[in-house]
Amino acid sequence: MELLSVNLGRPYRTAEAAIGVTGIDKRPAEGPVAVSAPGPKGVGGSGLAGDTIADLRHHGGEHQAVYAFAREELDAWEKELGRTLPNGVFGENLTTTGLDVSGARVGERWRVGPDVLLEVCGPRIPCRTFASWLGERGWVRTFTRKAQPGAYLRVLEPGEIRAGDPVSRVHVPEHEVTAAFVFRALTAEPGLLPRILVARDALDPEAVESAERRAS
Repeated sequence: MELLSVNLGRPYRTAEAAIGVTGIDKRPAEGPVAVSAPGPKGVGGSGLAGDTIADLRHHGGEHQAVYAFAREELDAWEKELGRTLPNGVFGENLTTTGLDVSGARVGERWRVGPDVLLEVCGPRIPCRTFASWLGERGWVRTFTRKAQPGAYLRVLEPGEIRAGDPVSRVHVPEHEVTAAFVFRALTAEPGLLPRILVARDALDPEAVESAERRAS
């Protein structure tokens, strides 16, 4: 299991005025990238130095500090969409290989390189910006149906990472709530929401709030 690339976003202005500038245009970085906890959502941006987060209201912060996606899933999407998908094109900060990112359990911890420790917090939910950037008609619906969302992570221990660093799973919770399961609960299968509360300690607080409302 390793990092194929560490991807940083640069400001990109979409064709849709309602979206404006976004940081979804992420490209592989050369050399090491500093990783640290960015602070709370609404104030903190990305956990990676040099990575643009334009919309702090909806993106970034402690529980969306780092976004990971598996190269294996990008390869599957290449076949389905019939187009080349370079590392970073889904807006992911980390493109991995040998790791089931969507199948990672919430609260799972990854050691990346010698120093950085990350914790899985939940899935990425597709939005209008993602659809506009990729340019695929009906993309939000298509991505949701696939239910392979990748995973957001928070930074527990800072440091530097770079392409080629090993990724090791150093802690795996006993529950079965994965990033993909939380995705299904938050999108197409809300009846699953109460079941994600077993992972509440690591979950994004917004997901916990949704689950608690459903359970009450």
